[in-house]
Amino acid sequence: MDAHSRGRADDIDPADQWVLNPNTGNYELRLDHSAGESSSPSRTATAEGTGRRGGSRTGSSREGSGRRGSGSREREREEVPDGPRQVPGQRSRRSSQGGRGAAEPPSAGRRKRKPQKTRKKKALLWTGGVMAFVVVAGSAGAYALYQKLNGNIDAIDVGDAGSKNVVTDGPMNILIIGTDKRTGKGNEGYGDKGSEGHADTTILFHVSEDRTNATAMSIPRDLMTEIPECETKNEDGTTTVIPGTPNERFNTSLGQNGRNPGCTMKTVENITGLKPDHFMMVDFNAVKSLTSAVGGVKVCMAKPIDDPKSHLKLPQGESKVQGEQALALLRTRDSFGNRSDLDRIKVQQQFLGSMIREMKSSDTLTNPKKLYSLADAATKALTVDTAIGDAKKLMTLAEEIGKVDTKNISFLTMPVIDNPAEPKPITVVVDPVKGEQLFAMMRSDTSLTEVKQKEKAAKGKQAALLKGPKAEAADVRVDVLNGGEIAGAAGSTVTWLQTVQGVPKSTNKANAPEKIKKTTLEYAPNQADQARALAEMMGLPATAMKKGTADAEGLEAMVLTLGADFKGAGQLITGPAKPPKDIEKASADKAVCAQ
Repeated sequence: MDAHSRGRADDIDPADQWVLNPNTGNYELRLDHSAGESSSPSRTATAEGTGRRGGSRTGSSREGSGRRGSGSREREREEVPDGPRQVPGQRSRRSSQGGRGAAEPPSAGRRKRKPQKTRKKKALLWTGGVMAFVVVAGSAGAYALYQKLNGNIDAIDVGDAGSKNVVTDGPMNILIIGTDKRTGKGNEGYGDKGSEGHADTTILFHVSEDRTNATAMSIPRDLMTEIPECETKNEDGTTTVIPGTPNERFNTSLGQNGRNPGCTMKTVENITGLKPDHFMMVDFNAVKSLTSAVGGVKVCMAKPIDDPKSHLKLPQGESKVQGEQALALLRTRDSFGNRSDLDRIKVQQQFLGSMIREMKSSDTLTNPKKLYSLADAATKALTVDTAIGDAKKLMTLAEEIGKVDTKNISFLTMPVIDNPAEPKPITVVVDPVKGEQLFAMMRSDTSLTEVKQKEKAAKGKQAALLKGPKAEAADVRVDVLNGGEIAGAAGSTVTWLQTVQGVPKSTNKANAPEKIKKTTLEYAPNQADQARALAEMMGLPATAMKKGTADAEGLEAMVLTLGADFKGAGQLITGPAKPPKDIEKASADKAVCAQ
């Protein structure tokens, strides 16, 4: 204090030299001039051996407060009784009388402020194990910079293509779209300068209902498929209907003919039967800014890379990439495998897994400056649907997805085959067998990874309901209700059961009292053999089995309620227990060298 009382002492307010240390929760004396530039919250803390400013001063004591030297400070000290001193409270620079005003000191009995470190750590840790962009959005919440971050985020109204809720109780599907839009400095040289931005890199990120696992399925840009009719909202509030077109490249579901991300969401739902709840879209700048903000992403090459087209040069083994070099790695086709888009997808998946690990690392989560840079870069790069179009909503979504352990995030590519309609195949189509098997697994929320023993044991107990003797079809008695989205589903199912499966004692009970997401079969203990037989016919998962506690009496029937997961009579509701053979998948917690 004495050192700062000389010279420009009248320009320094000692109250401004007390600043809150977020690591301890206590106020500390900062003896540099820069500390006076920021204001401290009016909180209480104790300090040993400090002078007290403020209090119930008399007019005479205020008169001597115009310009204080060391002498006036000594007089102040004499007025202060011995014992713990109070840290000066926040005050204005000048009082109404022209002198330096003094704020009333906080009460000595007021509770000490809790350290902020615990709160920050908690807010950061729950963001782990999530797609890179979501991780950063969640971490940003620790800094309470909502207004600034909100100004960074762009949002698009996709109408009924997505969900109005930020999170759902059941499984969640988030569509991550990387566009080839060439906006921003330094991006003019990449490909078509006039591109409106296509769905160049697309990942359907499926999070399980119990949040124990997630599947990140890449969709090839050169996939030939039907682009369904979709609606887009115009700036004046009107709606434009864009006609659907058959047999088009998947990447034209965005940017072509005025299509927005809602059209890409509709296309994905049309292909897989999985409805995306939200989308997150980024362009070239995101790769450059995020990798630079995190300080680089570790990658591993099985061989040296020297690609003159993308200007990518990397040594064999492990190295770090960021900025332009990271973008070159994600865009190159000539450096890996057979130079196809499918091999490039594998590299992109490995890169994203590494980026997730980097963002979960203690070096990132405990570095406020790095986290702020990431949060700012990510929100500037993001375009999302309006349902998650602000920082708080993104943080809520991140908290939910962050429950998934990194080791239970599986990366894989949609199963495809060469397009049989092309003499020399350039594009691909969905593998009619493996593709539907994988989609069915995701629709039935079946994990592609080994989950914890606790969850496995619980699932094993439920799965036991499907094991045991099965009744003859003619002895199965069931009432069918429609709680799904398909009109007349109960009637068509009963017809199928009676004519195809030989279940004459099935009855159409029309619509259920309310809509449900998943099909259920309610039965009594003495109907277990009937339930197992019907489950086999319908392809019901073990989770659909709802066993009662009391036996059925007389001719009482089981109750089958069709949910939103019902796709049509004769179509199995659940998928296989394991993914199709020959499908390559990688875990987000393991590093793999690109080949």
